[in-house]
Amino acid sequence: MRPIKKDYEMDVINHIEIGVADVDASRRFYEAVLAPLGLSLVISVDPALTILGTARYGFGRDGYPSFWIHGETGAGRSIHISFTAISYDRVDSFHAVALANGGSDNGSPGIRTRYHPRYYAAFVLDPDGNNIEAVCQSE
Repeated sequence: MRPIKKDYEMDVINHIEIGVADVDASRRFYEAVLAPLGLSLVISVDPALTILGTARYGFGRDGYPSFWIHGETGAGRSIHISFTAISYDRVDSFHAVALANGGSDNGSPGIRTRYHPRYYAAFVLDPDGNNIEAVCQSE
């Protein structure tokens, strides 16, 4: 059992940013897919204010953007990102919403005993082929 985090403690990862081929299509995908996990679009950065000249979108909880996307030519290297879900139902919703919004199944919701007996996860490929996971390890 994990100890409860104190207010002053930080997660190991502060934020993640990935390049995507179509930043607006990916924004719509992630807005829908991350909603069941309690994440939403927190900030949009105008292309004129970015180094690459493409929009940047930050998603997170409680007003803090911890997952970012930006348009990038030549994006296409597959990556794996796992988002924490608070229940098995949220993992199920994540998977269903992803498939309804252009994602591809890469592992339906279920227990992954190869990790441990409470590792309940679902995997989808986003529009750029990135492996996106939702996992609940607490039920």
